Amino acid sequence: MNAHEIDYEIFGEEMQYVELELDPQEAAIAEAGNFMMMDNGIKMDTIFGDGSSQDEGFLGKVLGAGKRLLTGESLFMTIFSNIGQGKKKISFASPYPGKIIPIDLTQFGGKFICQKDAFLCAAKGVSIGIEFSRKLGRGFFGGEGFIMQKVEGDGMAFVHAGGTMARKELAMGETLKVDTGCIIGFTQTINYDIEFVGGIRNTIFGGEGLFFATLTGPGVVYIQSLPFSRLANRVLQAAPQAGGKDKGEGNILGGLGDIISGDNRF
Repeated sequence: MNAHEIDYEIFGEEMQYVELELDPQEAAIAEAGNFMMMDNGIKMDTIFGDGSSQDEGFLGKVLGAGKRLLTGESLFMTIFSNIGQGKKKISFASPYPGKIIPIDLTQFGGKFICQKDAFLCAAKGVSIGIEFSRKLGRGFFGGEGFIMQKVEGDGMAFVHAGGTMARKELAMGETLKVDTGCIIGFTQTINYDIEFVGGIRNTIFGGEGLFFATLTGPGVVYIQSLPFSRLANRVLQAAPQAGGKDKGEGNILGGLGDIISGDNRF
């Protein structure tokens, strides 16, 4: 094993968190902002990149970390190491309602491809990189653009899905059509492409965009029911300060009811 071998347990239903159990000298890595709590005896350090290749030199670390900027992530990641005696526990929380998915990379040929903001945490030694699309159409219209994240190694990694998660195992040649924003990730054997929705009415009035993502097996695909972008758009549309129309929260008096109840914002 190159990656540290860690035990874990996932708690909760809609707002989950994952608890990792670290033996002495074991460590976990995470994106900034995912930390929830930890036992005394765990040391936190901020590092370039993911810490999977400590012997590549300073320039190599800078270049590796710089690639993360292309996925919209920070140059830095946080590593949490058990420097105490005995087992220690550390927890990382979901950033919004959904499910945490454990990915055992040894079961997927050492590589898993996911959307840019799906990664939550992993065992130290797992590499977090970028995956470029070689197809022009997918790059322009595939929702995730030319770049997705790839998680590589032989340890455990954890990704986050919005809403409810669906796991699909596709046979050779079997194709699944998905909204481009609903993809969490897939194994490296999956062929990812896009397909035009077709039809004038579907294109103009369908409200589902111009393209489907097509995922063709063999391999495993993870789908989410509530992409964060969709959740954020609904919140913005309903926010009065953003120009959205206040729904009145069930009050039949609408805006007048807000004034009566003491909400006097205009």
